[in-house]
Amino acid sequence: MQIILASASPRRQELLRQLDLAFEVVPSQYDEQQHPPLPPDKLVEHLALSKAREVAARYPDALVIGADTVVVLEGAVLGKPRDEAEAVAMLRRLSGREHQVMTGVAIVAGGRSLVAHEVTTVHFLPLDEGQIRRYVATGEPMDKAGAYAIQGRAAAMIGSISGDYFNVVGLPLSRTVQMLSQFGVEVL
Repeated sequence: MQIILASASPRRQELLRQLDLAFEVVPSQYDEQQHPPLPPDKLVEHLALSKAREVAARYPDALVIGADTVVVLEGAVLGKPRDEAEAVAMLRRLSGREHQVMTGVAIVAGGRSLVAHEVTTVHFLPLDEGQIRRYVATGEPMDKAGAYAIQGRAAAMIGSISGDYFNVVGLPLSRTVQMLSQFGVEVL
């Protein structure tokens, strides 16, 4: 069965490659701004499923994996920053604090769908203004939820995590493998 990742994210592609799984990349054209107001856990599931369904409609014989990641600080969802000023503001808010990273994963195949989410708690070290501005100047935070990449330079800003590291990168591998097995795709 053809497997499709409905995401242009290079991080998700790299993580899926670690599983030695043959897949193609077909980015979803779903408009992420068009969603009902939902709590963060339901939001990531809704977006992941909507992305997977959009691609599955174009590739009805394939198994499609969709995902969506957000950073949640005190109930507020931090998506991707629109510009450097917003990235600086997000990192100021995260500095010295704990937040959650939520990723929704959806699999759609053969008229069947399965959706779940993973939550990881991340604790940021206190950051000074210079550290924040130097990090933002690298450009790394600009296409990342919460304006940071744990697998990049932001690794130096993380005091601790509780939960699935790969979830913070953008795709909870263990959860994804469990879901794939329910569609007859055995990875391990």
